[in-house]
Amino acid sequence: MSDDGAPTAAALVAHKTWRTVEPLHGMIYFVPEAAEAYARFGITGTAGYFASRAAPMGAVSADVVIATFFNFNPELVRSAIPDAWDRATPADLIAARFSAVDAACRRILGPEVVESSDMVRAAALARTAAEEAARHVEGRPLAAGHADVAWPSEPHLQLWHAQSILREFRGDGHVALLVIHGLSGLEALVTHAAAGDVPARILLATRAWSEDAWERAADDLRHRGWLEPGDELRFSASGARRRREIEDGTDALSSVPYQALGEDGCTELRALVRPWSKVFAEHLR
Repeated sequence: MSDDGAPTAAALVAHKTWRTVEPLHGMIYFVPEAAEAYARFGITGTAGYFASRAAPMGAVSADVVIATFFNFNPELVRSAIPDAWDRATPADLIAARFSAVDAACRRILGPEVVESSDMVRAAALARTAAEEAARHVEGRPLAAGHADVAWPSEPHLQLWHAQSILREFRGDGHVALLVIHGLSGLEALVTHAAAGDVPARILLATRAWSEDAWERAADDLRHRGWLEPGDELRFSASGARRRREIEDGTDALSSVPYQALGEDGCTELRALVRPWSKVFAEHLR
């Protein structure tokens, strides 16, 4: 951020570029190809999510996944890890994830897009940024794990892998800021709901927290001045300011890879990927 607290130009470019390209990565958590790929190893439900995303770090313990994924109920993680490693190796799951990405891209975007010159160019741009991120992984364990995965040969898989590295790079920085601001994983989810980004009921369901635990976290945030008194999740002036600091700080901490690409390169990447991201977003509604 600049001296006056406003986001820098680099942070704004990082935010816009991440937002535009992210649907291309995020689809892997929803397409049936992914669940089918993990199910071949007997890994089903949320276990597939935890194991496939954690696999680039190796056969790590549940506590490592709890720490790096940050906002899930630890018992949900422990229901999946380490059992998943008895069913498939991390290398198996990395390969399965890439095969699911390939199948989903070919089904949803079509071979004419997957094999296009635009895809080749977008992959090259995104890879430039991701390789720069890989040179700055200190304190970013998930990004480091994903950056250590060998690059696939096909451009559409390179583009997807590049965004995987960049989103984990951003996420690791975001978690660091949440910790600095004294938020637990559950409290971070409550502030996410208070910001209106995702309904509380969806966060409760997907992260497996109980309503009692959620209410205790909300009450604690009210006591600490993040939320206004009352039953609604509504930021206080101080809470809104701190939330903005976290979001702006996340953009700033994620900006280095995009600076290597340059503003013109980021603009070109967004223009190339935007139609594909819209297709994925609309397809997965």
